[in-house]
Amino acid sequence: MTSATKDTPRRVLVLAHTGRAEARDVARAFVKELSGHGIAVRLLRHEAADLDLDPQEYVPAVELTDSESDASHGCELTVVIGGDGSILRAVEVTHQRSTPVLGVNLGHVGFLAEAEHEDVAATIEAIVHQRYTTEDRLTLDVKAYVGGELVYSTFALNEASVEKAARERMLEVVVEIDDRPLSRWGCDGVVCATPTGSTAYNFSAGGPIVWPQVQALCIVPLSAHALFARPMVVAPSSVIAIEVLEGNQGSGVLWCDGRRSVDLPLGARIEVSRGERPVRLVRLHQAPFTDRLVAKFGLSVEGWRGAAEQRRRARAQEEGP
Repeated sequence: MTSATKDTPRRVLVLAHTGRAEARDVARAFVKELSGHGIAVRLLRHEAADLDLDPQEYVPAVELTDSESDASHGCELTVVIGGDGSILRAVEVTHQRSTPVLGVNLGHVGFLAEAEHEDVAATIEAIVHQRYTTEDRLTLDVKAYVGGELVYSTFALNEASVEKAARERMLEVVVEIDDRPLSRWGCDGVVCATPTGSTAYNFSAGGPIVWPQVQALCIVPLSAHALFARPMVVAPSSVIAIEVLEGNQGSGVLWCDGRRSVDLPLGARIEVSRGERPVRLVRLHQAPFTDRLVAKFGLSVEGWRGAAEQRRRARAQEEGP
């Protein structure tokens, strides 16, 4: 959290999925309430237009910017209204500034979100009174090389995946861990995920769910034609390399967080390592990750009594009638 002085007012960036009426309504509520509490609200100019806001009504509480790369400069946090896709977009916008991101879920599962849309009033109150904490999440640094030359560099919060470019062709790859070859696969692709991303593409591909507090990287082959093609968990210090082999198979494409992509010719090499800059997520509650899993996936816990109840029953049996 940051504290403002008299000369530097508190400032919050608000981003929204403005293509949805519900998101526009929630965004307008944040602008109205935060500005009403003396907190400056920064908006991207085109999103302010979508919200049909009259900046003159809120001057000087509302600031407009055309620059996404610098939008969160000087902001104590970013409120993003939408689903996980919107939150991943907000992470792109704020990553270089390391601005904490608070997601308000309007999507389906919304694993990255901290608040639901029905909790808007409580969320605004928590921001106003700075009743929140931040949590650093491990990221990936991703680099693509062709002919030994770096051609693309980016980061990912959830995952980086190397996938086949053509539906009818397999991708032939060899995977390397810490400068040593691991296995060669003809496959649909390979997913490299963070603990945060373990509940996203990694989960859909059959990879393990990893608690966010665990520092590790996941590797999951996609539909590999091989006897050994199991999901793997490696050390956070490991460097994963995926080489697209030359031959009669198809070329590939690199996807990061399902949002940014680059074509990979035969012979390309992709290196994935722990990111130098983590993503900071805002937390309003200290609920255990287990509870989040149960709530987001609707898991059945019927019959659970817990250790305290088990001890009570044991004591009752010992004491007798």
